[in-house]
Amino acid sequence: MKDPELDRILSAEEELVPSSGFVRNVMDAVRLEASAPPPIPFPWKRALPGLVLCGLALIAACVMALLRSDSPRVPQTLSPSIFSTVSSGLSELFHAANASGLSWIILALLLTLISVKLSLRLTGGRS
Repeated sequence: MKDPELDRILSAEEELVPSSGFVRNVMDAVRLEASAPPPIPFPWKRALPGLVLCGLALIAACVMALLRSDSPRVPQTLSPSIFSTVSSGLSELFHAANASGLSWIILALLLTLISVKLSLRLTGGRS
């Protein structure tokens, strides 16, 4: 297409008129959308017991791994320092968590949470 033809087409001062039935079709679509029922909300009250049970199962698995660890659960020397007792208990807990793969479980849960939150935000759902 050459410049004079393009200038002629663009300079035409004709009024644009929609095709027949366009306005009626658009209004029918708007009425149909307005009369649609609202989306069904997620049944959090029904899902919550399952989520709580999953959390309890995870805690039970961590406790069982801690009880089955090869390292002694009670320090061999009784130290009067509370800090040494707490630090040895935390050390054993971290060893048990490492042995049971707790870091991978936490990573998977965090990635799942992030992806769900991101998808809800992108689709305009509640966040």
